[in-house]
Amino acid sequence: MTQEPSTPPTRYWPPHKPRSLTLPQTGLMHTLRVSAERYPDKVALWHYGRALTYRELLEHAERLAGHLAAQGIGKGDRVALWLQNSPAWVISAFAVWQLGGVVVPLAPMLQAREFGFFLQDAGIRVGVVGAELYERATQAGLEHAVVANVMHGTDAQRAGVPLPDGLDVPVTGLRPGDVALEDALRADPAPAAEVSAEDLCIMPYTSGTTGLPKGCMHTHRSVHANVFGAGVWVEGSVEDVFLAALPFFHVTGFINSLLAGLAVGGRIVIMSRWDREAARVLMRGQCVTLWTNTPTMLIDLMASPQFSPADLGTVRNITGGGASLPQAVGQKLLDATGIMFLEGYGLSETMAQSHSNPRGRPKLQCLGVPLFNVDARVIDLESHEELPPGQVGEIVISGPQVMQGYWNRPLDTASAFIEIGDQRFFRSGDLGYMDEEGYFFFSDRLKRMVNVSGMKVWPAEVENLLHGHPAVQEACVIGVPDERSGERARALIVLRPGQQVEPGDVEAWAREQMASYKVPRDYEFVDSLPRSPTGKVAWRQLQEAARAKMTQG
Repeated sequence: MTQEPSTPPTRYWPPHKPRSLTLPQTGLMHTLRVSAERYPDKVALWHYGRALTYRELLEHAERLAGHLAAQGIGKGDRVALWLQNSPAWVISAFAVWQLGGVVVPLAPMLQAREFGFFLQDAGIRVGVVGAELYERATQAGLEHAVVANVMHGTDAQRAGVPLPDGLDVPVTGLRPGDVALEDALRADPAPAAEVSAEDLCIMPYTSGTTGLPKGCMHTHRSVHANVFGAGVWVEGSVEDVFLAALPFFHVTGFINSLLAGLAVGGRIVIMSRWDREAARVLMRGQCVTLWTNTPTMLIDLMASPQFSPADLGTVRNITGGGASLPQAVGQKLLDATGIMFLEGYGLSETMAQSHSNPRGRPKLQCLGVPLFNVDARVIDLESHEELPPGQVGEIVISGPQVMQGYWNRPLDTASAFIEIGDQRFFRSGDLGYMDEEGYFFFSDRLKRMVNVSGMKVWPAEVENLLHGHPAVQEACVIGVPDERSGERARALIVLRPGQQVEPGDVEAWAREQMASYKVPRDYEFVDSLPRSPTGKVAWRQLQEAARAKMTQG
């Protein structure tokens, strides 16, 4: 049955904002070049006392592009960015885009084996890596590395806050052919490739029920949809100061903490690692006006004995996502500062936000309303018919920020989309409902996923790795509530006959196999795991039982 497109209620759409945005037909490097031509001497990036102007950022990116071009990088080639938030990360991304390449942003917490999967899956030969990660990168098989001390040029005294531990690592002992970032920046600038809005530019990875990560193919257009959408939504301007505490390898930090600010000529205050006391000082000292975070960060900040509402004295907007902010915390923030937390919703597949709460009338613990040019609906799981307000179904999304598909996975791509009428919708895998006023709410997940402080942990992937432990016969990973991180992973383990092992030993082993945020925090040894009639482990039954027990306890 063909359905007519929904017309979302517009009663509470922010006044004087358009419902539709005209998007650039250019690439991301062009956006930086425009800001650099407009504001060449204005500080673009501020990183623990090091200031980089727009002119310097552009020049560095063009010179690094010259080095990458000499390594054979050109249009469409994938380049890994494996380093902490830093000017080096930003320079590297724009260098790749200068050549028409595709950035593959990866979490610095990955172990060498995990990193090696992405090299193989995306066909990556060249990467820019942090010096503290260089040994892992070579173990994983990266052919050519540009190696960065991500704290280059920083100064704790100028910054007014301590530098993060473990990141100020000198670049030494490189393999023949590898190069320090500072040396690569001496290359002659590379000319700009011809890039259209429809060319691929970034490929963040997500995972799923199989445990195999999948690359989300995004074009310059799908990225620009949220870069410019974010700017219009929070009314960003050249005078704004953005606190970049979220990681750039994550789509929310990439869009809202970095690119949206650079597009308007703002100043990006970069934190390489979250530290609530450093954040307090930086927000005051740098006069931060816009901050996008995860609820975990906000809860942590406000829990500091040193926290004062004056810490947020210059902040105009606080937006966030990844998990719902508890209503009591949102009310406390409002009462103390007059700032209403604006919760949003999105996925790697939608390049961050597809929904957000309007500033004039937000609701707490609510995903918000569909953003510019977004058609979002709630459909029945069986019939795929659109459901009326108040009924729970799967949230599906159509909009310019939706990915093209999954890299080299046509079957996964096909199952991720559904045609409604003549329109292509992405199936979020999230259950929710829309109220009578057009606001969307989250109810549950169809996908198996644990949300740890906004970082997505895919149980099947963790189970696959746990099965590599010599004492583990079978493992099932579930998500349970956690006051600090929203959720945490719990592993239920069946040991091999005759084996004995302590939970701490399994955890220590797991930390060598997977990124730290994926490592389960709880371990329970069981004699067997319940199964469905088809023989699959009944993970949802185990998860519901564990959550019910915690609630009762």
